[in-house]
Amino acid sequence: MARSVRDVMTPGVRTVSPSQSLAEAAAVMKGEDVGSVPVVEDDRLAGIVTDRDIVIRAVAERRDPQTVKVDEVASRQLVTVEPEQDLDEALALMARHQVRRLPVVEAGRLVGMLAQADVALEAKEKKVGETIEEISKPTSIERE
Repeated sequence: MARSVRDVMTPGVRTVSPSQSLAEAAAVMKGEDVGSVPVVEDDRLAGIVTDRDIVIRAVAERRDPQTVKVDEVASRQLVTVEPEQDLDEALALMARHQVRRLPVVEAGRLVGMLAQADVALEAKEKKVGETIEEISKPTSIERE
């Protein structure tokens, strides 16, 4: 029987609000030992901010992480999954969109995160290898 996203996702993930500073978001990432944090506003998933977003969209442009708000750099076009989706479907989404983490949403509300590592522990070895290969392919366009 195929396993669902709910079976392997990480529930209760830390989040930040759009009005928090990038320094605060970075502190959450450090404390949780993660490279991305969901952005939640009014109890709804509004985006995601990554360590790369902070570096490329703020630090590299000499913007002050203490004053720049999460809302100014967060990615808003998200690929998400639902808790009852099959793990193979989640793997396919990760490969197609070349992402290593997917927010898990139910009725627009964040209920967890699904990381490539979570899936790797549960899915078929061959399928995981193919997915990691797809996720890691270089793109011809710089992703922001």
